[in-house]
Amino acid sequence: MAKLSESIETFFKQPSAPGILLIIATASALFVANTSLNSFYHTVMQYNFGMGFKDVYISKSLHDWVNDGLMALFFLMVGLEIKSELKFGSLTSFKSAIFPVAAAVSGALFPAIIYLAFNLGTDYVKGWAIPMATDIAFVIGIIAMLGSRMPSWAKVFITTIAVVDDLIAVLVIAFFYTDQIQWHAIGIAAGCTLVLLVFNRKGVNRLTPYLLVGFVLWWAILTSGVHATIAGVILALTVPLRREWEIDQIKKASLKGYRLFREAKDDAYAMTSPQVHHFLENLHREMESPLKRLERKLHGLVYFIIMPLFAFVNAGIIFDAEILNEAFHLSITWGTMLGLLIGKPIGIMFASYIFLTFFYKRSKKTPEIWKLLFGISLLCGIGFTMSLFIVNLSFDDLILQEEAKIGILFASGLSGLLGYLVLRNATRKPEAITEDKIRMNLSELPKPEE
Repeated sequence: MAKLSESIETFFKQPSAPGILLIIATASALFVANTSLNSFYHTVMQYNFGMGFKDVYISKSLHDWVNDGLMALFFLMVGLEIKSELKFGSLTSFKSAIFPVAAAVSGALFPAIIYLAFNLGTDYVKGWAIPMATDIAFVIGIIAMLGSRMPSWAKVFITTIAVVDDLIAVLVIAFFYTDQIQWHAIGIAAGCTLVLLVFNRKGVNRLTPYLLVGFVLWWAILTSGVHATIAGVILALTVPLRREWEIDQIKKASLKGYRLFREAKDDAYAMTSPQVHHFLENLHREMESPLKRLERKLHGLVYFIIMPLFAFVNAGIIFDAEILNEAFHLSITWGTMLGLLIGKPIGIMFASYIFLTFFYKRSKKTPEIWKLLFGISLLCGIGFTMSLFIVNLSFDDLILQEEAKIGILFASGLSGLLGYLVLRNATRKPEAITEDKIRMNLSELPKPEE
């Protein structure tokens, strides 16, 4: 039993664990939807329950509560990661951010263009944003399978693309997938945002006030017509973030705590154990900024519970000859599939070619680097979570949702497989693609040549 517990603990510590859980959840949903359990699955998904009071009562199905409620926490996590990258990460400076940001923007535009090429003038045009995003959990999982073969600069590059993709998806949802606005609810949401900004300005270090106001913010946005998940992003951007303590600061504070504990055990001093514990609680809050504390607390919940649950709730597609035949005769399926499978690589490789050819001429452009970038661009075609989410926003018709989801599943599966194979081949000689060999350190890219 101890060995089993240790194996489970080891599994959850692996970077590939979230991706593996998503695969298991998706496979489980497909199995259930295509067996005699199908009717039970759909009955459970459509089970209605509500929350609230007499005048502010909201009733939704289990499927909608997962998408509108739990996914707000996923978007809160996304917002926290975006803010971290903008303030202290790979998006801090223009010079380090411009290349991956340009690749992400180009990699979002080309899939949308391909989708529109197939669906412009049809009833499916509203789904143009479906193939734009990248699923960071799957991408990190596949990169983890390659281990140390993947150079650090490539991991930073693809992670930055995925983060910027998420930011683009959030903006698209906010501006293009909003229902009729309820302005009184928007007013309440604006008031909550103002309170959160005051908390930030005053240096409130506890998470509880942010989360309580954040819940009211989510409730107001849920009833406003704007998609409720935007509340998660707004909350994330208001939670304070500061630099981590240096090791000397930690050492000094720890020694002080140790000294206070010794004094508390000695009757000659007035210090008591509760006072020392209070000091340590405050010390911990000072040492770790609220944003990092919230990100750490949310990580397991979001990646190991919410995302697999979202996949299980949304990936239950019925596969039979008739449905597949119809799907592959519809432009919505082909636009989605080719947008992810072809549009993503074209967009990212186009931006990479422009930057490496015309701006960073001193960087070595060996076959290995082009293969590596191509593998990365293929991997970014794994849309999955965000793509499934946008499908639900785009169409109310369940048949249309299923046709689009078939395209997402096929494209994401092929993109993941092809991306892994190309990257495995490109990293056969890791010494040939290190930063010093190809001069591709994203934190210190050479200035564009005149």
